[in-house]
Amino acid sequence: MILEGIRVLDFTQYLAGPTVTRLMAEMGADIIKIERAPAGDPARLLPAIKNGRSGYFVQQNLGKRSLCIDLNHTGTDELIRKLVSKVDIVVENFGPGVMQRRKWDFESLIKINPKLIMASVSAFGRTGPLAHKTGFDWIAQAFAGIMHMTGPKDGPPHPVGVGVADISTGVHAFASIGYALFNRERTGAGQYMDISMIDSLFHLHEVNLQVHQLTDGEFIPKRMGAHHALLCPCGVFKAAEGYISILVVQGQWKGMCAALDRLDLEHDPRFDSLGSRATNQDELIPIIETWLQGFETDQAALDILEANRVPSGPVLSPLDALEHEYFEGRGTIREIHDPILGAMKLPSFPLRFSGQSNYSGGIAPLLGEHNEAVLSEILGFDSADVQKLTSTGLLMSDER
Repeated sequence: MILEGIRVLDFTQYLAGPTVTRLMAEMGADIIKIERAPAGDPARLLPAIKNGRSGYFVQQNLGKRSLCIDLNHTGTDELIRKLVSKVDIVVENFGPGVMQRRKWDFESLIKINPKLIMASVSAFGRTGPLAHKTGFDWIAQAFAGIMHMTGPKDGPPHPVGVGVADISTGVHAFASIGYALFNRERTGAGQYMDISMIDSLFHLHEVNLQVHQLTDGEFIPKRMGAHHALLCPCGVFKAAEGYISILVVQGQWKGMCAALDRLDLEHDPRFDSLGSRATNQDELIPIIETWLQGFETDQAALDILEANRVPSGPVLSPLDALEHEYFEGRGTIREIHDPILGAMKLPSFPLRFSGQSNYSGGIAPLLGEHNEAVLSEILGFDSADVQKLTSTGLLMSDER
């Protein structure tokens, strides 16, 4: 596996940080998840919970090993520093100032391990005028302008209905670690990455800033609802059974006209260019929706769109995906078997490498399940050492 032999000390919780190390675990890295006694990662308490076990926690922590420590114990600092000397990477998403107060920040830890790679994931970044602020996914969506662009055209701003800030930031951090490892192979030097949820989401704005500037302010980025203001067809169209998404740029316009059996529209001055179609979309959208609703099934319309190479697809719910051949055929969904929750269908690893064929997520750990295994394997502690640390309250475990 691509990251086999890479050891990670994981101080993350909830979603953004655990996304980083979840992806690394899939690639063979040894993820040592530091959990704070007595409750561990707060995600262990997020719904839905069955038999004391959180499905949320399970999904984000497959394949990791749990080391549960009382972070306020007098022996904790020494133990953490010993571990840091033996790992390749540290990932954290604590609140502002936590790592600095404990002297577990990069400037302190690089003195212990000069080749250390460290990534911090936070809402507003570790530097800048708002580095002191805490934040979660929806706060980041609001601040980065994503919420402003989402929702009904004449309605209030809406959050995106998934953890887009957390997970996209986790993927950004995952990518940055890969390049830091590459740089370390060339130079031998460690490196620190400061990954902000705001920065990651703001990076998603593909036209909202530059079009405003290039039109001398004529285009003002705002919620567009079901259809894009600058392109048409580009949106969500009511069909016979549900909704179909269609996106046509100039290269596909002829195919769209052929699908509609309206070749006369190709050179109609109302619709013959990107700009004219956008300007006259109130006329074009009803033509397309009337055509779509004339079929008995949405699939029949999709077949004709596909035959004419028109980019299109049904609007599926997450549950629809469980039954769709694409998700089965690509391995985009997999079934995991948790010792407490049993069988669960979850999203699988999203990347495909020719150099790795096995993408089994493994099992999410019980709290402190790997205390002895981690400390004996990495630091050479024996059972008596681990028992002593447990009896003093430094280590803890729980069957959940």
